Amino acid sequence: MRKYLFVLFVALFLRSVLCIQACAQQFTDVHKTSAVREHINFDDGWKFHLGHATDPNRDFNYGIANILAKTGDVRNTCIKMDFDDNSWTSVQLPHDWVVALPFSNVANGDVDAHGYHTVGGLFPENSIGWYRKTFAVDPADSGKRYVLQFDGIFRDSKVWINNCYLGGHFSGYSGSSYDVTDFLRFSGKNTIVVRVDASQYEGWFYEGAGIYRHAWMNVTNNLHIVSEGGVFAHTVPDGAVSGEHTARKTVSVDIKVENRNIQTAGGTVQTYLTDREGRTIVQGKEISIILPVNKNTTVSQDLIVAHPVLWSLENPYLYRIVAVVRSGGRTVDSVTTRFGIRTVTIDNNKGLLLNGKPVKIQGVCCHQDHAGVGSALPDYLQYYRIQLLKEMGVNSYRTSHNPPTPELLDACDSLGMLVLDETRLLNSGAEYGAEWERLILRDRNHPSVFMWSIGNEEWVIQTSTTGKRISQNQLLKQQELDPSRTCTYAANVGNTWQGVNEVIPVRGFNYNLNGIDPYRKEHPDQPVMGTEMASTVSSRGIYKWDTVNGYVPDYDSVYPPWASTAEQWWKIAADREWYMGGFAWTGFDYRGEPTPFKWPDINSNFGIMDMCGFPKTVYYYYQSWWTDKDILHIAPHWNWPGREGQRIPVWVNTNADNVELFLNGKSLGKKDMPRNGHLEWIVNYAPGKLEAVAHKGGKTFTAAVQTTGQPYKILLTPSRTSILADGKDAVVLNATVVDKSGMEVPDAGNLLHFSVSGLAKIVGVGNGDPSSHEPDQYAGMGWQRKLFNGKCQVILQSAAPHQRNPNDATGPGQGSIRFVASGEGLQPASLTIGTNPDL
Repeated sequence: MRKYLFVLFVALFLRSVLCIQACAQQFTDVHKTSAVREHINFDDGWKFHLGHATDPNRDFNYGIANILAKTGDVRNTCIKMDFDDNSWTSVQLPHDWVVALPFSNVANGDVDAHGYHTVGGLFPENSIGWYRKTFAVDPADSGKRYVLQFDGIFRDSKVWINNCYLGGHFSGYSGSSYDVTDFLRFSGKNTIVVRVDASQYEGWFYEGAGIYRHAWMNVTNNLHIVSEGGVFAHTVPDGAVSGEHTARKTVSVDIKVENRNIQTAGGTVQTYLTDREGRTIVQGKEISIILPVNKNTTVSQDLIVAHPVLWSLENPYLYRIVAVVRSGGRTVDSVTTRFGIRTVTIDNNKGLLLNGKPVKIQGVCCHQDHAGVGSALPDYLQYYRIQLLKEMGVNSYRTSHNPPTPELLDACDSLGMLVLDETRLLNSGAEYGAEWERLILRDRNHPSVFMWSIGNEEWVIQTSTTGKRISQNQLLKQQELDPSRTCTYAANVGNTWQGVNEVIPVRGFNYNLNGIDPYRKEHPDQPVMGTEMASTVSSRGIYKWDTVNGYVPDYDSVYPPWASTAEQWWKIAADREWYMGGFAWTGFDYRGEPTPFKWPDINSNFGIMDMCGFPKTVYYYYQSWWTDKDILHIAPHWNWPGREGQRIPVWVNTNADNVELFLNGKSLGKKDMPRNGHLEWIVNYAPGKLEAVAHKGGKTFTAAVQTTGQPYKILLTPSRTSILADGKDAVVLNATVVDKSGMEVPDAGNLLHFSVSGLAKIVGVGNGDPSSHEPDQYAGMGWQRKLFNGKCQVILQSAAPHQRNPNDATGPGQGSIRFVASGEGLQPASLTIGTNPDL
């Protein structure tokens, strides 16, 4: 029932968001609308082609042609408006071109860390990407302002419009915006060109390449609320404690307005707070402003909210802050911001308190890629991944090690997940100092963000005076832009005080468990949290070391020298009230960092879940102690032909009081469950049924693994049964196989083939195998994937009705998607996903 409600919630939320976006869909032709502000999705209609990082002749003459001598003179390059791009590939944003590149066994540590994809400085032929998009603007809208916005381009991007250079952006993890008003043509076409240079890595993990986040066109009046940080709302601390409702809360709102007219402009600013149904709860006074040309002002208002519903992990209630600018008797701008009323307190003795209630951080660190799609995730996948984490008992998410896509924070706001929001580098120079400011201005209204992180494991400077000075600068900037929160730093040192730790408000520990208690003893006034813990490595469904194929056993038993098991770190966190909790590395596997192996392993093995989100054994350890559910899980499976009579380690994870284990009805003994621990037996293998019987407070519940027959039939499990026909929504299909008796075959490795018809396309496939070199994406038909230990995954993305292939005569009824999975010697499976084209 809870899963059904989640699917319904996400469908309704995405529908509401996409209805707003659809008011002027895609901007290929910009129509005049009645909206005072338009935030128009700009993802469709792009053309893409690889360039070359070292050969200008293969990079459309970039570097040879003198394109900087005169504005608009971009001769002999693909920047020209009339360049013929008909042979280029049509793509839809978000787009990551690396996910489709081949793997190469190159003896280079950075290539290894990025998952052996052929991108970066050693692969100039794959490391430059060019994008082009053409659109038109209604002449009736010529008096407005137009700002082109990119949420993320990896990396080092240069942008032109109508032959004119707009600017560049260095980092691949933050957004960039360009005012294009002066360059637009209000009759005829407009052309945007973007050059992306991914030849220089920015991290040490899979990063992808391309315009891998959304693009937008923002259209406003010349008198408007500024787009970057123009609205800042936060709950004023008042000492209130406990309960979902309090007598009243004060919400402080700052509205920054600027005048880009050619003469002085005047007007008023007013702020409303509404509930999620749109009913006005409270409104502020209308405040007059007069602004000279190119000047701005900030209007501050306090809104007193009686008996508010507080945003919490269990009830993430979101109000709306509506800021309105009026001039000349009409509304000229309006911005609506989702906002949760909540308080966060960091206490050196009690840890983290949310709305006055102690919350132990049960967190995970995550990178941003997912099986099949790389870093270019459809928005729905953000909600899918956060919900998987919540089902495990996770309540906090660290954005390792970079600013996240905005949709990730939207998902955390909506579903109730705290966020430690991290910048890319500890650096206060002009470039990265601006990145830090941009992160705070963008994310400070999200109720899920409870703390900022100024950096991660800066081993060169973290214990030096340089690191201390940089940290002081970043902390002062954070307090200027967001005094409602504080900061931590993810330090991979133990009981060390010098450098960053001298000034950081909250001490963050990356590993170094033996240093936690000594540090606390010497610095009792400084709150402490585990910013990065565990780093247990395991391969789903594998229960022995395999150094040839790059697999490690799927138990909570193997970890690198700097790390620990899940059980070791969590027992420390759970037993210390002052210890705030921590973030396990990582929630999901990710491409790159194939610890403890190298090739053929191309993935990390750190995940509690694999790249598809399929749980590993350690998942059930965390779920046992991070939730109130009755958990009982047995590992491994019970298909071991040829190992009859051999000793098999059996792990049981549960939060029951005790467990008795049976093999084919014979008791193998009863054991009490230690708090925050697990149970183990050594069992001589015999085919049949291995069953655990658990007792908990008078209740009895069971779990079993059984020896199965051969794979017989494919089963498909969709994450939802209908999606929006908007060209953006998505659904996850998980495939398994069962034997003739209907039992799932846990060690199956069959090759499955996939086809889809109707209003959808396949955008990626995966199976969680850290050493699989199968393609994640296919051009056109021929989609396939092997099962890895019984499972694989397909991601479908909807198509808008106008995007449907006119040659597709095999589709189901109007507004439906038909998906078929087949495999040699297997009964096929098919299902129908409903679509709703009515936005």
